[in-house]
Amino acid sequence: MENINGYLDLGVFYLLNVVVALLIFVVGRWLAVWLAGTLSRSLRRRRLDETLISFLEKIVYYALLVVVVIAALNRLGVQTASLLAVFGAAGLAVALALKDSLGNFSSGVMLILFRPFKVGDFVIAGGVSGSVKEISIFHTELATPDNQKIVVPNSAIMGGVITNVTANPTRRLDLTFGVSYGDDLAKSKEIIRAALAAESRILAAPEPVIAVAELADSSVNIVARPWVKTDEYWDVRFALIEKIKQDFDRAGVVIPFPQRDIHMHMVEQKAA
Repeated sequence: MENINGYLDLGVFYLLNVVVALLIFVVGRWLAVWLAGTLSRSLRRRRLDETLISFLEKIVYYALLVVVVIAALNRLGVQTASLLAVFGAAGLAVALALKDSLGNFSSGVMLILFRPFKVGDFVIAGGVSGSVKEISIFHTELATPDNQKIVVPNSAIMGGVITNVTANPTRRLDLTFGVSYGDDLAKSKEIIRAALAAESRILAAPEPVIAVAELADSSVNIVARPWVKTDEYWDVRFALIEKIKQDFDRAGVVIPFPQRDIHMHMVEQKAA
């Protein structure tokens, strides 16, 4: 009879542990879902990237779920120390195997958090240039001006210099026009100034700069530096170069090409 009572007590004890372990799992899983959801809603209020939010939500959920499972197993009397050692070794092996992917992931998180550029910007990064089409956790997709698709690992972008060409609303045009040494510099500068004044897309401030920049081998180089809206940069550049060339032609201003003067000396040969 005492043995039966002992078995009953032991059965009740194990049954109670199972019930408590199930309660720990159910309540813990609900808490993991709630905490991950709370984090997700908080990040969305900060307007972070949706891909990053989803990834972090899953990471938090599964990390908490592992803690819950270990706590439940511990309640059942399972030696969880050995399980933790196995998980640690497995995690280290996975980290070493996915070293490059983890580097791309951490770089992707930094790109999304610090936002050196956004979708639509034209950037020079990772040794290539193009318009940003997509920023994901592991890579960034660019489109070149001739519509080639380039996929750049995020670690390559964060490991180098990032130039965001279209980050600011305005840009300065740097134009150089060479005129011959025989041309009137004041007249040439006035032609350039009139062309800039006639272009409505040039901004009034900062005021355009027109100056003699260099006495080159074959020409006197005059620089023109007006400011324009970033999205009108190339249109204005192309239009100004064409117009100033035409105005120079009409005014007789010569745009010289590289040339070299050769002097020949006649040498008389003495009769033998």
